[in-house]
Amino acid sequence: MNRELKRGLSARHIRFIALGSAIGTGLFYGSAEAIQKAGPSVLIAYLIGGAIIYLVLRALGELSVRRPVAGSFGDFATENIGPLAGFLTGWTFIFEMIVVCLADVTAFGVYMGFWFPDVPRWVWVLAVVFFIGAVNLFSVKVFGEMEFWFTLVKVTAIIAMIAGGTAILIWGFGAHDADSGITNLWATDGGFMPNGIGGLLASFAVVMFAFGGSEIIGITAGEAEDPSTTIPQAVNTVPVRILLFYVCSLFVIMAIIPWNQISGDSSPFVQIFESLGVGPAATVLNIVVITAALSAINSDVFGAGRMMYGLALQGQAPAVLRRVSRNGVPWFTVAIMVVALLIAVVLNAVIPESVFLIIASIATFATIFVWGMILLSQYRSRRAMSAQEQRELTFGVPFWPYGQQLAMAFLAFVALLVAWDPDTRVAFAVGAGWLLLLVVAYYWFVVRGTSAARQR
Repeated sequence: MNRELKRGLSARHIRFIALGSAIGTGLFYGSAEAIQKAGPSVLIAYLIGGAIIYLVLRALGELSVRRPVAGSFGDFATENIGPLAGFLTGWTFIFEMIVVCLADVTAFGVYMGFWFPDVPRWVWVLAVVFFIGAVNLFSVKVFGEMEFWFTLVKVTAIIAMIAGGTAILIWGFGAHDADSGITNLWATDGGFMPNGIGGLLASFAVVMFAFGGSEIIGITAGEAEDPSTTIPQAVNTVPVRILLFYVCSLFVIMAIIPWNQISGDSSPFVQIFESLGVGPAATVLNIVVITAALSAINSDVFGAGRMMYGLALQGQAPAVLRRVSRNGVPWFTVAIMVVALLIAVVLNAVIPESVFLIIASIATFATIFVWGMILLSQYRSRRAMSAQEQRELTFGVPFWPYGQQLAMAFLAFVALLVAWDPDTRVAFAVGAGWLLLLVVAYYWFVVRGTSAARQR
C-alpha cells in the first residue's frame, strides 16, 4: 500500500540534524588524513571549504523554502535543468550517501578497536549496519529524536575539548611536555605549510568529504512541520558551526600535539587525550566519536531513503520504492541501504588499511557533483524568475550571482584536484564510470520505459 510521508520533524529536530550533519566522521576521523597532507595549513582548507558549503546550502535553502518536497534537489534539478539532470543528481546523492556510509561504518569499526583491538573490524561493521537499519524503520519523529541526542553529545564533547585544550595551552594543565603551544602551528617540521601548496590542495579531497551530507537539510523539508522557518534557521548556523567545530577544535589539537605526531590509527580527538595521559577522558571521547559515527550513518540512511522515495514519485526509480509503512517510513528504501552497506563488511575484511581514504575520495567526487547540480538548479531557477518573483523570495541567496559562479568554479577545481592526485585518482575514475552508467540506465529504463508505456 502506498502512503504518504508524515511531517514529524520539529524545529528542534531540523536544527540538530543540520548541526549533526556537519559533525561526523570527516571531523572526528578524516581530519587526521587532512592534517597529514596539509599540516597546520589545513585550517585554511576548512575555512575555504566551509565558505563554499555555506553558498551551496543557501542555494538549496532558497529552493527548499520556495518548494519543500521529499525529493528535494533531485526534483529541483529535474524542474530547472531537465529530467536527465534530476535522475543523475538524485541517484548520485544516493551513491554519495552509500559511499559516505561505508566510510562511517569503517570509522565505527576503528573506534571500537580502541577497546577491542583483537576483534576483527568487520564484526563491528556488521553489527552497526543492522542496528541503524532497525532504527530507520521507526517513525521519522524517532529518527529526529535520535539525531537530537546524538548531536547534543557531539556538540557538548567538542566544546568541552576546546575549553579543556585551551586551559592546557594557557595554564599547562596536564601537559605531557613543554612542546605544547600555538607555536606548533608554524614551528614544527616544515612550518605552517610543511608540504607546500600541493599539500594544501591535496587536503581538499578529505576536507570537502567532511562537509558531505550537509545537503540533507534540504531533504528534511519534505517532512518538516514548518520548512519556511526551520530551513533558514538551520542553514544560517553553518558559518558558526564551521568556525567552532572544525577550525577551533583542530587549532587546539595541532597546538597541543605537533601535526606530524597525529596518526590515522584513531581519532585525533582521542589521541590528544591519550598523549596527555588522561585515560578516562580518552575513553569518554571514544564514546563521543562512536556516537558521531552512529549519528552520521543514521542520517545517511535517512537521506538516501528519502531521495529514492522522491525519485520513485517522479517515475525515475522502481514503483516499489514508493511504499510507505504505517509509521510513514519508506521501508523498502531502508532495506536497500542495509544490503548496500553490507559491502562495507567485505571491504573491511579484505582491505582494512586503505579503505577509508579510497571511500572518502569517491564520496568527495559524488558530493562535488551533487553540490554543483544544486548550485546550477538554483542559478537556472533564479534566472527564470520575474523581477517580482525575485523580490518575493523570503530566503534568497547572498552575493547573487557572483557567489554561485565562484562556488561552481571552485567545485570544478576540486574535481580536477581529485583526478590529479595519485592517492585519489581512482575516485575520479569511479565517479566518471558511475555517471556514464547512470546515463545508460536513464535512457534504457526511464526513456525507453516511458516510450513503451505511451505505445500501449
